[in-house]
Amino acid sequence: MIRLVLADDQALVRAGFRALLSAQPDMEVVGEAGEGGEALRLTRELRPDVVLMDIRMPGMDGLEAARLIAADPALTAVRVVILTTFDLDEYVFEALRNGASGFLVKDTEPAELLRGVRVVSAGDALLSPNVTRRLIEEYAAGALRPTAAPMAELALLTDREREIVTLVGRGLSNDEIAERLVLSPLTAKTHVSRAMTKLSVRDRAQLVVFAYETALVTPGHTTP
Repeated sequence: MIRLVLADDQALVRAGFRALLSAQPDMEVVGEAGEGGEALRLTRELRPDVVLMDIRMPGMDGLEAARLIAADPALTAVRVVILTTFDLDEYVFEALRNGASGFLVKDTEPAELLRGVRVVSAGDALLSPNVTRRLIEEYAAGALRPTAAPMAELALLTDREREIVTLVGRGLSNDEIAERLVLSPLTAKTHVSRAMTKLSVRDRAQLVVFAYETALVTPGHTTP
């Protein structure tokens, strides 16, 4: 059972999400919040699998709440999915940097929302839709420059791991990486996991951010 907390300041939006999610046999909405501070409190109390978090809320916003959840060692198993009204929201990339596992546009099709929740709860990141890559390209171009801390962490990786992280940053799945590098899918997954451990990142979303921050991937260079 996937346990969820919904955080949105609009009661009608929360009601719509609750109705859809609660109708699924493998999902349960265990809490609702109208602002970020309440979402953080509920997350610490209930330890859900996934938090669907609106960006703009009164009081503490979704960005700060997502950052605090990601920074809490007791909540490492919790995945935050940012909900946004616009697919090119300047705050979404910051949310990914702060620890969110991906984002969904509020008017997404119900089937896509449900798929997204299941993908994130399984430990993957919501980075496959084209709109996500477009967003990262848009804002990485202006917001990111190689900095000392990520560059120092880059030295921790083997040449193969750097190659793997570069392909993750370009949006390839483990199976696609395995095919590209003529590896078994299990070996590709192992390399990804080792890179995540060395870099102390939560999931693939943070690997993508790292790839941009260290210029392993540059805006305009993606892989079909």
